Amino acid sequence: AGQAKLFDLARLDPSTPLYIRYAIGTNFRGRPLYDQPRAFLVQPAAKALARAHKAAAAEGYGLTIFDAYRPWRITKALWDATPPGQQRNYVANPKKGSKHNRGCAVDLSLHRLDTGALVEMPSGYDEFTERAHRDFMAASPEAIANRARLEGWMEAEGFRGISNEWWHFDFAGWEDFPILDIAFSEIRQHSRRTSRTSQGSAASRRGSPSAWSSRGRSP
Repeated sequence: AGQAKLFDLARLDPSTPLYIRYAIGTNFRGRPLYDQPRAFLVQPAAKALARAHKAAAAEGYGLTIFDAYRPWRITKALWDATPPGQQRNYVANPKKGSKHNRGCAVDLSLHRLDTGALVEMPSGYDEFTERAHRDFMAASPEAIANRARLEGWMEAEGFRGISNEWWHFDFAGWEDFPILDIAFSEIRQHSRRTSRTSQGSAASRRGSPSAWSSRGRSP
């Protein structure tokens, strides 16, 4: 299924906080699902994200990353653990794989650069209600404005949001990249150097982008 290079987002811009919800318990499953609190995207998506972060910073905001590349095995585990019904509309079907599995999707929000605090959004992350939808307009004016800010900066760099999750963006051209099922710890083993990320909002150390080649796997 070809190859893809996954870039460690902590290396692209050390001022981008990583709050990887699936590496700790603050996600809709209520338990850690990743073996490390790290975030990866394929090279063009990672560079586009860095540009979006720079644009946001020019207006006093920053991007906070919740999730990016997701191993296929985690997508399957989430699907299997989610009962049929409304919640399944928010979980990718492992038969098709997801854009996260291809390193072409990112979940994120905004924070203020002057305080480091996350901004108000219409819903919480992974909140499976209509409040998470992009067309939900019953939120506060501030939350709606913040959602629009995030969408504007992301779309300007080639990302597109999905209708029912304000935090989720897919990178254009995702079809060109294979589904991957490699654990974060295995990516580290293929690297020449490792990076450190934070489970909270502390910034990572400064450095150059690092890439790892991973063989794509079909589900």
